[in-house]
Amino acid sequence: MSKFTRLAITHALMMGGDAAMVVALADSFFFSVELDAARTQVLLFLAISFAPFLFVAPLIGPMIDRVAGGRRMVIQIVAVIRVVLLLLMARYLDGLALFPLVFGSLVLQKTYVISKSSLVPSTVRNETELVEANSKLGLVSGVLGGLAVLPAALLLTTIGSGAALTYSAILFGCAFASARRLAPEVVAATKVGQQEAEDLQSPSLQLGAIAMTVLRANVGFTFFHLAFWLRTFDNGAVLFGAAIAASGVGTLTGNVLAPRVRRLMREETMLAAALIISAVAGLGLAVLGGPAAGIALTAVVNFVAALGRLGFESIVQRDAPEANQGRAFALFETRFQLAWAVAAFLAVALRAPGAIGVAIVGVGALGTLIHVRIRQQRPGGPTRRRPKQSKQQRRRRPSGSARRPKGSKGSRSKAARGKRASDQRSATRRDPATREPTRGPAPRSRSASEPPRDR
Repeated sequence: MSKFTRLAITHALMMGGDAAMVVALADSFFFSVELDAARTQVLLFLAISFAPFLFVAPLIGPMIDRVAGGRRMVIQIVAVIRVVLLLLMARYLDGLALFPLVFGSLVLQKTYVISKSSLVPSTVRNETELVEANSKLGLVSGVLGGLAVLPAALLLTTIGSGAALTYSAILFGCAFASARRLAPEVVAATKVGQQEAEDLQSPSLQLGAIAMTVLRANVGFTFFHLAFWLRTFDNGAVLFGAAIAASGVGTLTGNVLAPRVRRLMREETMLAAALIISAVAGLGLAVLGGPAAGIALTAVVNFVAALGRLGFESIVQRDAPEANQGRAFALFETRFQLAWAVAAFLAVALRAPGAIGVAIVGVGALGTLIHVRIRQQRPGGPTRRRPKQSKQQRRRRPSGSARRPKGSKGSRSKAARGKRASDQRSATRRDPATREPTRGPAPRSRSASEPPRDR
C-alpha cells in the first residue's frame, strides 16, 4: 500500500467522523438551547478554544516538523482526543458542558488539517503530482464523508444522538489505527534558509495568500452566521442540516472541477475568479434574502474555497521552488485556519441580521479583490515566473553537456583548453601573399589517397 493510500484512508475516516458528529448534534441540546445563551456560550468557548491555537500553533509547528514522525504523532493524538471528547458528548448531551466539548473538537479538527497538509508532499513521487494529490483527498473526504452521514442519520432517528456520537467515536478510533501506518517522515529537517524565506515572501505568493485567507474566512463566517440565523425559523435544524449538505456538495464540486479549471487559466486568475464569484453571490443573495439564499451561499463559498486552494497550491509550487513544500503548506494552512476561527468569532459576536450577514461575505470578497488588483498594478508588482521544475529536473544534466572530471573546481580540463586554443588558431589564418589575418575555415589537407595535382 502506497504512502498516499494510507493517508487517504486516514483522511476519509477523520472527515467521516466529523460529518457523523455534525449529524449527531442536530437533535441535541446544542441546537435546542436559547439563542442568547447559546451565543454567549459559543463566544466564550471560541475564545477559550482558539486563543491557545492562535499563539501556540505557529511556535510549535516548526518544532514538530523537525521530529521524525512528528506530524503523524499529532494526527494520532488528535484522533485519540476526539474519541474521548465524543464519548463525553454522548454523556453530557443535555448540559452546558457540551459546548466546550464541541468547540474543542473544532480546534482539533483544524489542527489535523494543518498536519495533513504538511504530510501530503511526502506521499507523492514528485512535486508535479502534489496538486492532483490534494484534489483526490478532497474528493475522498467529500464522497466518504457523505457516506458516513447515512449510518449516523439512521442511528439518530432510531436510537438517539448518543448512539450517533458513539458511531463517530468509532470512526475516529479507526482513524487512529490507520494513522499508525503512516510513514514517519521528517517534514522539514532543517530550518528555513535565506532562499526559502525569499521565495515565500514573493509578491505573487503573498497576494495569493491574502485572497485565500479571505476565501477561508468566508467559510467560517458563513457557517456560524447560518448556525444562528437559521435557528430563528421553525424548522431551523432541518435548514441548517441542508446548509451543511450544501457546503459538502460545494466542496466536492470544487475539487472535481478545479484541475480542469487550472488547465484553462492561470493561478492568479483562478483566485480572482473565486473572489468575483464570492462577491457576486454574497451581494446578489443578500438582495434575495431568505433561508434559501443562505443555503446557496454556503455552497458557493465552499466551492470557491476549494477552487482557490488548488490555485494557491500551484502558486506555491511555481514561485517557491526552493521552499520545503510540507513546511510551506503547514505555515499557510495555519494562517487560513486562524482566519476561519476569527471570522467565526465575528459572526457570533456581530449578531447581524440574515441578509446583512450574507452581504458581509460579498463585501469582504469585493474589497479583497480591489486590494489585490491595486497591488498588482503597482510598479514592481507580481509578475509571472517561469514554471517551476521538479527537484529531479533541476538535478538532471542536459543531454549535450560534458561531464566535468572528478576533483575539478569548475575549470576546464587541460585537454579541453588545448582543443579550444587549437580551434581558435585554425579559425584565424594568414593570406600567403599579404600575410594579413583572414577569418574562415582552414584549408582542407590532402589525404594520402588523393592523386597529386599537375604542376
